[in-house]
Amino acid sequence: MKSVVAKRTSRRLTKGATRKTVAAARPRTSLAWVNRLLVLVGVGVVLTLAVNGFVSLHAIPVEHIVVAGKLEYTKVTALEDKIRPALVGGFLNADLEHVRAELQSLPWVNDVSVRRRWPNALELHVVEQLPIARWGDSGFLNHEGLIFRPLGNDDRWATLPLLQGPEGEAYTLIVIYQRLVEIFSPHHLLVAELSIDKRGHVEAQLRGGITLVLGNKDHLLRLQRFVQVYETQLAAKEADILRVDLRYQSGMAVAYRETAGTTEIAGL
Repeated sequence: MKSVVAKRTSRRLTKGATRKTVAAARPRTSLAWVNRLLVLVGVGVVLTLAVNGFVSLHAIPVEHIVVAGKLEYTKVTALEDKIRPALVGGFLNADLEHVRAELQSLPWVNDVSVRRRWPNALELHVVEQLPIARWGDSGFLNHEGLIFRPLGNDDRWATLPLLQGPEGEAYTLIVIYQRLVEIFSPHHLLVAELSIDKRGHVEAQLRGGITLVLGNKDHLLRLQRFVQVYETQLAAKEADILRVDLRYQSGMAVAYRETAGTTEIAGL
């Protein structure tokens, strides 16, 4: 009898415990839904703040333009005016490649780099053109053989050598000019003019008035031949020499100012 009573008592206790457990679980379920709702509200708030911050950040205008580099021919106001239309969209929306292209279209700008400087500035590093020679009536050539045509005239460049020819030959001509400078410098010879025609024939006029006919090939060999003869035979007669034709296999023809004849120097 004792064991039977014990079992019944145990069953009653078990059932009572189960009911208590179920009753306690119901408020926990309600709290879980509240927590989820709070999390969703929090995420929504964070997203709203993020979107507002993103919009505000993109709306920041470019308030400062910082120019680095030595400028002699380009005004800072010209740089600012050139890129102002590209900055309408704000600091982050500015297309830096487009800004760079706009600046490089200015006549005296050779190269430029553009970067953002937080929080609201653009930094421009500008390298201006360095003329190596005059090109035709109104242009210049830089060290890369590129033609640029600034507005207005500047007398400070009037002493630069004059290079002329088809625009497609500009790079070829600047290379020849640089070679002339390299070869002539030890002999104190200066180039006043250099030209190339449609067939590739090259002529150079020296500061002393001598015209060198180089032809359309073997320019280096012919120049070396000329300076060799110049030092030994022509330097003393430089003022009288009008023209030197170097288009010979192993020599040259020298024409003098006072006579119509020429002197052939062969066997070189």
